[in-house]
Amino acid sequence: MYDLIILGAGPAGLTAALFAARYRLKTVVIGKEIGGQANYASVVENYPGIKSISGADLIKIMKSQVTSLGVKIIEENITNVTKVKEKQIFSVITEKNSYQAKAIIFALGTERKKLNLPEEEKFLGKGISYCATCDAPLFRNKSVAVVGGSDSAVMSAMLLSKYAKKVYIIYRGKELRAEPIKVEQLKKTRNIEIIYNAEVQKISGKNFVEKILLTNKKTLEAQGIFVEIGSTPSTYLIQKLGLETDNQGYIITNNAMETNIPGLFAAGDCISKKLRQIINAAGEGATAAFSAYAYLKSKKNS
Repeated sequence: MYDLIILGAGPAGLTAALFAARYRLKTVVIGKEIGGQANYASVVENYPGIKSISGADLIKIMKSQVTSLGVKIIEENITNVTKVKEKQIFSVITEKNSYQAKAIIFALGTERKKLNLPEEEKFLGKGISYCATCDAPLFRNKSVAVVGGSDSAVMSAMLLSKYAKKVYIIYRGKELRAEPIKVEQLKKTRNIEIIYNAEVQKISGKNFVEKILLTNKKTLEAQGIFVEIGSTPSTYLIQKLGLETDNQGYIITNNAMETNIPGLFAAGDCISKKLRQIINAAGEGATAAFSAYAYLKSKKNS
């Protein structure tokens, strides 16, 4: 039995664990992957106090700080979360174990969106990738394409430009949605070409990606395609609990990171908000931990 279970081990979950430990709550963090999407940020340059660092290295620092306070981080796939009404506690089921707690913080993050093309599964790992940080070195002196127009798409293209001889950015809009400073850097990079008002229609090749057909009828010869078209909330666990969500499936919270169910809190990229950055995910994690602490204290005193 724990005071608090934190579901998700990204920036929001790890920060929540840091604060929960300082509040002396008996806490455990459970997540499928420590770091989540933050691991795939090749360069983080907007985290106060750190001029430049990779997402993976920033997560290592966060993890070390949390474990130094005695908080256990368990890498397990979570399969179900239920409320034990007669005991006013919550139960978390993983593929290996079950855990119980008086309160839960959902910090589940997001999952990458896919192109939903018939050939996508065929070329997965054979040219199609969802992680430039992981796979960029594999495409040295080759031609690649990045699909998307957000910060993550631009950052992926910049990283790939250091390895690939040619990088295309394919975006369905008229103008990239990334930070202006990132777009300026991108446009100064000689081996990057932006293709606007187009989407991927078909990917072809014998055993590996060879060609990309676009909706504007243009065909690109490329050996790799990196998908950066956004994410969907990893909120599959909350459907039976009755947590309120917006029309895209993100958890709705108030400013205290409280959900519509007492004892359940949420933080990070899985909540409904406008900005999804490591810095505000960390802040939300801190707030959620404080709110969980206040909730448990009020229960104890009641």
